[in-house]
Amino acid sequence: MTLSGLITTSLLFALAAGCGRNERMDLIYAQRCANCHGAGGRGDGTIAASLQTSPPDFRDTVQRKSNSQIRRAIAEGKGAMPAFDPALRPSEINDMLQMVRFLSREGRDLAWWEKYDTLIAAHCSIPWEAALGLDDAPEKKP
Repeated sequence: MTLSGLITTSLLFALAAGCGRNERMDLIYAQRCANCHGAGGRGDGTIAASLQTSPPDFRDTVQRKSNSQIRRAIAEGKGAMPAFDPALRPSEINDMLQMVRFLSREGRDLAWWEKYDTLIAAHCSIPWEAALGLDDAPEKKP
């Protein structure tokens, strides 16, 4: 394997390792979502039974939704679910999007493309131009 191949492989493993569930995701989900959606995203939270509409089981619904649809539901609310845009920063909304995806995958067979979704999301969030030194240097003022 060439040096560039080794570096690329190492970078991919580092990205994959950093793309999983993390403590911040778990904390925000526990504070904002678990009471309705349940700890495992099954729609069985402590107050779910008292709601007019049952929260969805992520395993049954999330697979059919795009990232944009899920992000919009979190940010703007949907049905009985409140909007979290004023309470959560955009990065936290993205964390909740990934958390919903993680929870939806627990206990079910994955479609082939779902196995790579987190890696693709991480890859697309890196400012590659800056990381590779391809962006223009800031202009110097006279």
